[in-house]
Amino acid sequence: MPPSLPSSLPLADLPVTEALPGLTSALRAGSNAVLIAPPGAGKTTLVPLVLKEEDWASGGKLLVLEPRRVAARAAARRMAELLGESAPGGTIGLSTRLDRAVSAATRVEVVTEGLLVRRLQSDPGLDGVAGVLFDEAHERNLDTDLALALCLDLQRALRPELRLLAMSATLDGGAFAGLLGAGPGAPERREGIGAPERRDAPTIESLGRAWPVSIEHRPRDLADPRDLPEAMAGAIRTALRAHEGDVLAFLPGWGEIRRTAERLSGIEADVLPLHGEMPPAEQDRALTPGPRRKVVLATSIAETSLTVPGVRIVVDGGFRRAPRLDPATGLTRLVTVRISKAAAEQRAGRAGRTAPGVAIRLWSEALHRGLAPQDRPAILEEELSGLALDLAAWGAAPGDLAWLDPPPAGALAAARSLLRDLDALDAEGRITATGRRMARLGTHPRLARMLAAAEGEGEGALAADLAALLEERDPIRGREAPSDVTLRLDLLHGGDHPNADRPTVQRIRRAAALHRRRLGLHGGTHPEGDPGALLAAGFPDRIAAVRGVMAGAFRLASGQGARLPATDPLSKSPLLAVADLELQGTEARIRMAAPLDRAVLEARFPERFRREEGAAFDARAGAVLARRRLRFGPLVLEEQPLPNPDPALVAAALAAAVAERGLRDLPWTPAARQLQARLRWMRGVEGEAWPDASDAALAATVQDWLAPHLHGRSRLADLAGLNLPDLLLAGLPWDRRQRLDAALPARLPLPAGRSAAIDYTGEVPTLEARPQHLYGLTRLPPLAEGRVPLQVALLSPAGRPVAVTGDLAGFWRGGWLEVRKEMRGRYPKHNWPEDPASAAADPPRPGRPA
Repeated sequence: MPPSLPSSLPLADLPVTEALPGLTSALRAGSNAVLIAPPGAGKTTLVPLVLKEEDWASGGKLLVLEPRRVAARAAARRMAELLGESAPGGTIGLSTRLDRAVSAATRVEVVTEGLLVRRLQSDPGLDGVAGVLFDEAHERNLDTDLALALCLDLQRALRPELRLLAMSATLDGGAFAGLLGAGPGAPERREGIGAPERRDAPTIESLGRAWPVSIEHRPRDLADPRDLPEAMAGAIRTALRAHEGDVLAFLPGWGEIRRTAERLSGIEADVLPLHGEMPPAEQDRALTPGPRRKVVLATSIAETSLTVPGVRIVVDGGFRRAPRLDPATGLTRLVTVRISKAAAEQRAGRAGRTAPGVAIRLWSEALHRGLAPQDRPAILEEELSGLALDLAAWGAAPGDLAWLDPPPAGALAAARSLLRDLDALDAEGRITATGRRMARLGTHPRLARMLAAAEGEGEGALAADLAALLEERDPIRGREAPSDVTLRLDLLHGGDHPNADRPTVQRIRRAAALHRRRLGLHGGTHPEGDPGALLAAGFPDRIAAVRGVMAGAFRLASGQGARLPATDPLSKSPLLAVADLELQGTEARIRMAAPLDRAVLEARFPERFRREEGAAFDARAGAVLARRRLRFGPLVLEEQPLPNPDPALVAAALAAAVAERGLRDLPWTPAARQLQARLRWMRGVEGEAWPDASDAALAATVQDWLAPHLHGRSRLADLAGLNLPDLLLAGLPWDRRQRLDAALPARLPLPAGRSAAIDYTGEVPTLEARPQHLYGLTRLPPLAEGRVPLQVALLSPAGRPVAVTGDLAGFWRGGWLEVRKEMRGRYPKHNWPEDPASAAADPPRPGRPA
């Protein structure tokens, strides 16, 4: 037995004892270490008891971080029993969201991950703490990653003597050793030029002792996760007949546990649920040996840390609950996802703790091959507003801290934007007084902002009820349920509804009691106040104003459209605070909301209101309308016509509408398009001295060249009177206009006093003319000193092209012979000479333009 292990503890047969000498030596020599030990090795209960006897721990306590409340309670109770203490509160302490048993005698305190982050925020020096042990660190929960980063920052800046230990059965030892790098015995590493040498933290591994576990897969996969309770109950009945020992069954959540238990009635075994929300006494029943065989229906909390005695059969449903951002509420909620291969192995190992066992997997081998090797760390998957708030409260940027996986930049930017909307951060990203209060409340920032906005005990109680309601699923079932949030709040205090989900209501009540304690309120405080005002505080982007005259049409402050059925009692409310949305394409269905009074909103958030005068184009009217508006963010809450608006303001709005509509409303005559093309050719050959007259450039600069000429005009129909060629030339100096006409003339003089227009809009400028009008010409005049090509399209008497050429002399000598032969036969009355170059051109007919 190691010298640091109390001789009174009957634990020498636990596998982890073989690793204790190496672990104690590592933590005597350095600050940090990594311990890898399989499930059941005893690391959760034995290691803290050993380390508290070390000299470096004599002046303080050890904090043992557990990711789940059930595991924290079980670990604290087991350690207390080993020391001969009846319950936590003496040498061994316990702190969870629901339990606290700590005294001046406490040397080892088991805490849940969220509480450790809260403690670091309130006591950034961790006074009186000698070391922090991160149990089951491989789970990579968001609070665990954050707590580890903050502890490393504390160790680096203020507490170099603080010990940090990462423990797990399936830990990525190399990654954690590198992150915790602080001790001897590992390859040297430098971080940057001139940086001091660092070493990986020592990794101590306990091989442990496990019994063999046989694996069975189902031949077919479940068609729908909702079929899991039926499949699980059948598999458990079969397993009880075929194998010895107790059963540990893994299910995603409480609903599946309850439905599976209902299907197991009448079996010769005790059916015991194990879920984090159960009362402690019921959790203890599942973890205590009994006289009969036992079937424990558990969530992922039984994967690690917890020991369920007597289990030799594991039935794994293959799913778990994972936190993900719910776009409907803007909060993080649990969703059902497939487990990873690593989690499946961890679960299977629970069957081989005390004897050979069997693991029955309710999925096929083919599906198993496609499972992810590991669960992705929460920091790469979850919404990060809570983490961003904690970092701001700590006073560090993400780049200042050490992470296994740094928070993604995009998710962090979105989180900071939300925190600014919630008044938790200022414009420079610094935490505000409101933000600090929110950080202390220990819940999602939206809900924390709502709780912080409560004024007085009655409104605080209402905020607690609302926060609990929004954390859970809607307690009123059915897609057509009315949206009014007060119907749900009434259920918490004796109200009734035919479609109420009673188990959900009970969970909401328990959560509401917790939020009341966070606010320092008595449990019997009666809720009072306006739920709409509180919802607006936490969901400012979900404030909705009625849109148009159709009942149930709204626009959110985020700019998104939203709807209520016209039959919903709230459909005619001018203003709503929306708590729950069902996304449907570009719009959304409002599922839960509260009416909102504008005066209340203005009193609560005066800085978000803005009165403005402006003009905007109305597509239905086809005109610019000048209005005086009251805005809440992007929402227009009040609008009135603006008498005698500034003509420049109207002209600018009309010009902007012309640009947004692609310039199609301008009078684009052929002459205007030809001028635009001539300017394009001149810019191409002579450079940026000539303006860019492309449609894109004109649209981008309408306020410069178009708006000054729109004074007195407000409608699209008024644009027809514009002389567009004059507008395009307005900014061109006189010498430039002369240069344009000389280099790229609109018309070209021809023999016999004629002229013809040149079309500049094609790939090559083209002159169209009948051959008779070109007789006597041997070449086409050059454009822009020959830098712009010119071609001629020769037309038949009917006006159809018969030839196109850029070499008129060559055409007269060659291609003309075929054209002449065909044209003479079809148009014998016209002149078709053999040598057009020396023939005289036909004179213009009287009354026709040359």
